[in-house]
Amino acid sequence: MRRGKRGYSFKPMSKQILRDSLAVRRLLEVNPSDLKDDVIAINRVTKVVKGGKNLSFSALVVVGDNHGHSGFGMGKAREVPMAIKKGIEQAKKNLIRFNLKGSTIPHQVLGRYGSAQVLLKPASEGTGVIAGGPVRKVMQVAGITNVLTKSIGTSNPHNVVKATFAALLGLKDAAQVAETRSKTVDEISGRSSREKAAVSESNG
Repeated sequence: MRRGKRGYSFKPMSKQILRDSLAVRRLLEVNPSDLKDDVIAINRVTKVVKGGKNLSFSALVVVGDNHGHSGFGMGKAREVPMAIKKGIEQAKKNLIRFNLKGSTIPHQVLGRYGSAQVLLKPASEGTGVIAGGPVRKVMQVAGITNVLTKSIGTSNPHNVVKATFAALLGLKDAAQVAETRSKTVDEISGRSSREKAAVSESNG
């Protein structure tokens, strides 16, 4: 992350890297009964053929267990229920684990996909999910109950959802950052020696 003229700028995640990250089938210990699904968008698709027009529906669905696991998928079928069912099955295969900090995210992050940008900021307890449309549904199924968000650019739900997942994939916990920088978690978090002594005295 580097500082520019208009504040902090983030290195965007390329489309190929995002596709590769989402294409990996991860064996996550998630109870299928805990997964909740939500339909983000349903589109009517018409294909012109020699004999006329074929009508079908495509559904964009997101699933999650409210404990930091979430995924999205898209299904297409002649009927809406079948399209939703296919989308749910695909989303369950693309489940991803995110680094959370309680009921919010550990740090500010910006996700990009195409012309869609989604900015996520951590929020204190009781703030709620300040988001709208596709971003809100992703936050709800992922178990993030306190977060500030801002969607910039296109309002296409497919690109917005992918930008949101790109942001969530960029979240890092303190242990990962400390290991990368060869420092301790206390040094990364900025806790002073006086605070450490106060914590040890209260625990003692």
